[in-house]
Amino acid sequence: MSIRFTTLAIATAASLMLAPAVNADNKAAVIDEMEGYLEFVDYGGGVIFAEQIPKDEWPKMVVIDARDPAQFAKGHIPGAVNMDWRQVLAKRNTIPKNKPALIYCNTGSLSAQAGFALRVAGWENVRILQGGMTEWQAKGGFDAAAKPTSAARH
Repeated sequence: MSIRFTTLAIATAASLMLAPAVNADNKAAVIDEMEGYLEFVDYGGGVIFAEQIPKDEWPKMVVIDARDPAQFAKGHIPGAVNMDWRQVLAKRNTIPKNKPALIYCNTGSLSAQAGFALRVAGWENVRILQGGMTEWQAKGGFDAAAKPTSAARH
């Protein structure tokens, strides 16, 4: 057994023994970040209704469709970019922080998870489209803000 092999074996064993402690530290740090976010987040946590977005504001936003590519290909909000909800943190550096960003899925549940992750990661400009594409379409799409609406249900 060579010294190089022995050194490699010792290093591997040490890293395996230390991995749970490092993982626990990382988990604690993530929990602390989420706790801090939840203590100070505004009511609604970045959720916005389609009728709250005037038609002339849509072109000023980065619109992210968080559904899978097959669903995106079947139809999406015009101008949206496709970024699967599981990939938003990996691709977060492609999302500008200096302009409004809107994320949606079919109903709002997956985009809410992705939006929460982005907001915890520091993207405070991200808003989640309440009800997703389904509600956006039902409310008139880009013209939702121009239509009379009933009181929001929470």
